[in-house]
Amino acid sequence: MTGSLESTQPAPATTAAPTDVSGNGAWDVEVRGLRKSFGSVPVLRGLNLRIAAGQRAVIVGPNGSGKTTLLKILATLLRPSAGAARVAGFDIRSQTSEVRRNIGLLCHQTYLYGELTCQENLLFYARMYGVVDPPQRSRAMLRLVGLEGQTDTLARSLSRGMQQRLALARAIIHEPLVLLLDEPDTGLDQRWADVLRDLVAERAAQGGTTLLTTHNLERSLDLADRVAVLNGGRIVFSARRDDLDVGSFKEAYSRHTGAAA
Repeated sequence: MTGSLESTQPAPATTAAPTDVSGNGAWDVEVRGLRKSFGSVPVLRGLNLRIAAGQRAVIVGPNGSGKTTLLKILATLLRPSAGAARVAGFDIRSQTSEVRRNIGLLCHQTYLYGELTCQENLLFYARMYGVVDPPQRSRAMLRLVGLEGQTDTLARSLSRGMQQRLALARAIIHEPLVLLLDEPDTGLDQRWADVLRDLVAERAAQGGTTLLTTHNLERSLDLADRVAVLNGGRIVFSARRDDLDVGSFKEAYSRHTGAAA
């Protein structure tokens, strides 16, 4: 499979070499033989992955395929059962603090404090990350996500879509090297989905790396330089975005997962 994100063969050892995503030798995400089981139930089965600096990679897959588990492991929120991974140049097992300082994470849990206002939430995270001039940066982030009119609104009072936008501002407030986005388009209308697309593209132009998951195959093509399908804990298909259209991607998705696209 040309240009595959992962070998088509299972990786039995952590030393299995991931297939290159691009010719760039600088890897912001590098995963080798990653496995994760919950009790006797395997979720990731020897996954290999490398993402170059400045790349936008999108992973799609059915529910239960391991997308959220992968991102949580890369964010050091879960420990793998086996295998190794480095994010932003740091080992996820032995350099947890360094990984966390260099990533931005957006997932189903917003990590917002409901009893704090929008601005207070962003000020808290800006100060935690040592951002220069937290008030100015917080105001800029609120404008970016269209919440400047909700500065003093409690986070718990926001709609789901607004909470998602505030959580995105939280994730990027410290300008992380690597952005991990788990279904970031949840609750977003088309306008804000377009803003998300432009933000990810701008980050890529500046050398920032983004790995995200989504259920929306059409939208994934707007967000990605490269797309991959995760099924049964392994990457079963990958391609450059420029080599796909919506129809061919849906056909490949159905063929490799057995699920309707």
